Parts: sequence; structure tokens; C-alpha cells
Amino acid sequence: MGLFGSDKNEPETAEALEESGVTAKTANALVGKLMDVGIDGLGPLDSVARVVEEALQDKGGHPEKAINKIVRSHIKMSAVGGFVTGVGGIFTLVVSLPANIIEFYVLATRMVGSIATIRGYDLERPEVRAAVLLTLVGADSQDLLSKAGVAGTGRLAQVAMQRLPKAAVMVINKGVGFRLATKMGAKSVSRFTRAVPVVGGGIGAGLDAFLMNRIADQARTEFPEMATAQLEA
Repeated sequence: MGLFGSDKNEPETAEALEESGVTAKTANALVGKLMDVGIDGLGPLDSVARVVEEALQDKGGHPEKAINKIVRSHIKMSAVGGFVTGVGGIFTLVVSLPANIIEFYVLATRMVGSIATIRGYDLERPEVRAAVLLTLVGADSQDLLSKAGVAGTGRLAQVAMQRLPKAAVMVINKGVGFRLATKMGAKSVSRFTRAVPVVGGGIGAGLDAFLMNRIADQARTEFPEMATAQLEA
């Protein structure tokens, strides 16, 4: 993954990578999975490019209708994942929960990446990928940008259109990994408090669908049409 290639001759890059230990490695591994699977696709999970192509073809090239189709399908998929995780209650939760949480964020990454692509942003650019990941952490995004030395610019589209130092992108991505790992822990605790067979499935489905819809709304706001974002810059 190009975003994490280090250049030991760059002090900023070395500083960005100096954190070590299980937590940092977990954060980087999580971000790597979101990039590799959520954006580029793997096995049965289509890439963003494929999802966008099929949605646009199905909706006759109409961008907003294609976005609506993508959002609906990802909300449904997240709801199914949430139901399957919770339906067995405490008896299956220990095994199914970690996989479900990772699956949720992989789907969310693909959905946000698809919205950004349709709106005119190039996912081959590290800054765009970083902005996609920042969408997943909501209000925490501005704090992460500040820590990376990126001035607050309002919408994340402004981040996507900048040329950021490699070290700044790396700090952003690692920060997203830490925040998502924390959210995963909180979500796990929440699920365990509702670990009732069958009933837990309905709660899990509703919760995941709600969260996916909220991320979709955030993505629609953060990534306006590229031409609009350029005028606002």
C-alpha cells in the first residue's frame, strides 16, 4: 500500500511511524483492510469502480439516482450483517461480532468511496482516500486534521483537493484507524448488552442500518460535485 511506504530520509515520515505496539499495528492493519477491500475490492466484494459502473448503468447515467441506489444497497447489506450477528445472541456473538464490525466499515468505505467517485473525485489520489476514511469518524475528522497539521477547511472535499505531504496523509490514516478501533470497542460493548437471541438480530440490523445511513448523509454533505467544491475553495 503506497500510503504507508516510509522514507527514512524524511523526519516527518519517521515521526509519523514512530508509534509502535499492538494498538498502532492494529490501527494500520485496519486502515489497510479498508483501503484494500473497501475501495479496491477483494473476492466476492466488488471494487468501488465496479459498484459505480453498475449503478450508473442501471440508472441511465444519472449520478444522484446512482448514489441513491448505492446507498440503499449498502444499508440493506449492513442490516443483514447486523441481523446475522445478533440473531444467535450471546452464544454466537463472540465469534461473529468482530467480523461484522470489520464488514460494516468495509462496506461503509466502499459506499463513501462510490459517492465521492460519482461526484468527481479521483480515488487514486491519497488525499481523496484519506478524506473518504475521515468521513467514517464524523465529528472527529477535524481533530485528526488538526493533529496532522492540516488547517480546517470545512468540507472534507477541500482536503481531497489538496496536495498534502505524505507524512500528513499517513498521520490522518493512522488516526482514523485508532478512532475506528475505539468505536469498534464501544460497539462491541453495546452489542453485548443486547445479546438476546433473535431479538438481538433485529436490534443489530436496525443499529447497523441507522449508522450506515448516517455515514451516507455525511458523505453526501462532505463530497459535493467537484465543480461546486472548487468554487467553494
